[in-house]
Amino acid sequence: MFEKILNQIDSVMYYPILIIVMAIAGIYFTVRTKGVQVRLFPESIRLLKEPPEDKKNVSSLQAMLVSTASRVGTGNIIGVSTAICLGGPGACFWMWLMCIIGAASAFIESTLAQIYKKKNPDGECFGGPAYYIEKALHAPVIAGVFCVFLIATYAVGFNLLCSYNLQSSFETYTFYDAKTTPLIIGAVLAVLTGYCLLGGGKRIVKLTSLIVPFMGVAYVAISLLVIGCHITSVPKMFVLIFEDAFDFRAIFSGVAGSCMIYGIKRGLYSNEAGVGSAPNASASAKVSHPAKQGLVQTLSVYIDTLLLCTATALMCLASGVERNKEVSGALYVQNALSTVIKGAGPTFITISLVLFAFTTLLGNLYYVDNALIFLNKKRHPSKTFMRVFHILCALVVLLGAIVPMDAAWAMADITMGGMTLINLPCCMLLGKVAIDALKDYEKQKKEGKNPVFRGRDIGISEDELDFWK
Repeated sequence: MFEKILNQIDSVMYYPILIIVMAIAGIYFTVRTKGVQVRLFPESIRLLKEPPEDKKNVSSLQAMLVSTASRVGTGNIIGVSTAICLGGPGACFWMWLMCIIGAASAFIESTLAQIYKKKNPDGECFGGPAYYIEKALHAPVIAGVFCVFLIATYAVGFNLLCSYNLQSSFETYTFYDAKTTPLIIGAVLAVLTGYCLLGGGKRIVKLTSLIVPFMGVAYVAISLLVIGCHITSVPKMFVLIFEDAFDFRAIFSGVAGSCMIYGIKRGLYSNEAGVGSAPNASASAKVSHPAKQGLVQTLSVYIDTLLLCTATALMCLASGVERNKEVSGALYVQNALSTVIKGAGPTFITISLVLFAFTTLLGNLYYVDNALIFLNKKRHPSKTFMRVFHILCALVVLLGAIVPMDAAWAMADITMGGMTLINLPCCMLLGKVAIDALKDYEKQKKEGKNPVFRGRDIGISEDELDFWK
């Protein structure tokens, strides 16, 4: 009964509510910025090379890597597989479309986070949607509700799903037992997560953080190998994607389970454009102009969806292996990889998921800490509170390994949808501020300057700002 209720809420939230809000916001920002996410793509690349003003400060690249580390995870493998198996190949097209449109929303939210960020006594920057909602919209209650949804999303929803996705990758092995294996995997993952959260395991965290980027590159390389081995199937694959994407009779006969909704859901889960998570990392970068970080964040969305999610989708579809509800998740990807790399394929996917899941579990809680500080009147919660909270987070990881698939996905979709439904309308209300900042940036660039931000240049008084005074 609980699972049915979650699925009903999930269905209504994404269709018609969230799909309309996301489409309107993305198209509005794309038009108002004249397609900033495409038009200034070369400038975004250039800004990655720009060093911070001080080596002690967080650079644009470092802030982008933090948000990318949170975005890149099990959703790039399991989420895409689930979308194709349950929604159809056309989910790929809708995932691509929402990525490009959503990148404009990512620009706006990260630019706003930079404009309204704050500075602590040590000179470090912090901020995010809660701060621009409170400061610019004078709506502290809405800011607080956003933080509650953020905690529910990253400490509960996403971590439940991350744990489930990881244990599901073991289903292909002969030793897997549906009653005991998920519990054992969940317990091991929960102990490791709790150990690291409670101050131990710093070497583990450092090691996985170093390995994950290389695993991401290796994953794309392996995907290209599989696609190359099935190169003759590639033309048929693209025909299949576009035929299914524009089969509107099939889409509107069952909208909630269509390729369009699955593509939008899983794309949003993976790249988080407009959700309001990445701005928390964006605010930490120390740049001379807010638009710089907004531009850099559009790249993070592309890396996640157009590179990693697409690698999974094309590898699976090119392989020609059967897709259905029974294989949705890790098994579909493992079957695709097994067509080229027999024994090692499933093992490679499992190792990738272990690393992606572990760094995602810890990375998610970076955003949670920021929300807890905001709710605690901008002060760090006590050590006792954080210790208890981190133990509860570890228990959520354990629970995630044993919950049903539909319940895990629905919980993550609902909490993430709640964040998005607060953040995007607020971004639209404040959109002019970010758009004016972009115009100011481009004006200074045309004058041959390295753009420097001053609030008065876009009509904001110093009283409204903290860092940029």
